[in-house]
Amino acid sequence: MADVSVGTVDRVLHGRSGVSEASRKRVEEILQQLNYQPNMYASALASHKKYQFVCMLPQHHKGDYWTDVESGIDRAIKAFSDFYLKLSVVYYDQYEYGSFLECGEEVLKMEPDGVVMAPIIPEMTARITGQLEERGIPYVFIDSNVEGLNPLAFYGQKSEQSGYFAARMAMLLGQLPEEIVIFRQINEGRVGSNQQFDREKGFRQYMQEHFPACRIVELDLYAKQPDEDEALLNDFFREHPQTQCGITFNSKVYIVGEYLLKHGLTGFKLIGYDLLQRNTDCLRQGAVDFLIAQQPASQGYNSIESLCNHLILKKEVKTINYMPITLLTTENVDYYMDVHNNIQ
Repeated sequence: MADVSVGTVDRVLHGRSGVSEASRKRVEEILQQLNYQPNMYASALASHKKYQFVCMLPQHHKGDYWTDVESGIDRAIKAFSDFYLKLSVVYYDQYEYGSFLECGEEVLKMEPDGVVMAPIIPEMTARITGQLEERGIPYVFIDSNVEGLNPLAFYGQKSEQSGYFAARMAMLLGQLPEEIVIFRQINEGRVGSNQQFDREKGFRQYMQEHFPACRIVELDLYAKQPDEDEALLNDFFREHPQTQCGITFNSKVYIVGEYLLKHGLTGFKLIGYDLLQRNTDCLRQGAVDFLIAQQPASQGYNSIESLCNHLILKKEVKTINYMPITLLTTENVDYYMDVHNNIQ
């Protein structure tokens, strides 16, 4: 249509030299008339370029929350396998800040094309993301966001709002209890994730605004000393017989739920997070009343997809992507599990 060679069109499309101004103008006019859009998928395949993605995730055991995140990541790598993707996963101890920094340094030495990470406290996370930005490496946050940093995308719940919602549900569930307990997972005084901290912050905000007279007590369970859980729970329930409602902001509500089942404590009302098998078992047996889900497999899948869209397909990527705050009970958990398993 422009009366020029294929080679000339190719040079115009890719912004290369060696084309007269008149020919360039004719080709650009026709591209505009046709509303031409380059086929980035075909271009990426033709380039045979290999991409290396690295994920920074907390250490975990099979069946833990992060297992579902990894299943979503693996599914995305298979879905985009045409693009010669290589994935590496490095793990850090979420209760040891030094472990996160060591993990980050390992990632930087790998010189990846893109990074997916579950961030920890802002200061530590910024030390790694600052170096990624200096090298032009895009990174995606999952599970929690960090204010003031600039990820390509974030996938996770709006943590404070989730905690605010959980407080409202707890007060309804407990029929306006006079005292409520927060069960924490900590190590050396540190909670294991930004999510726990921010959810509790939102929870306390709701309680202060609506039920300031309700007493909030805490029981810290030590993540690296699980053998002590039963003794700590024994002491707590002996010392707080009036407390009949509690909540966890981590994914291990089963610790409390299984304790309640073992000791036949049927009147206690309990809310937790995430669809771990042991959590859902407690839900079905009545030891947990509500679970709040956040689609970890989708977070994993979408994080890889966003890197592919940005780096390979040159698509615009939405920065903030909140997961729904889904409340699950014995009546609806099976329907949600069907969708959850299909996503995985």
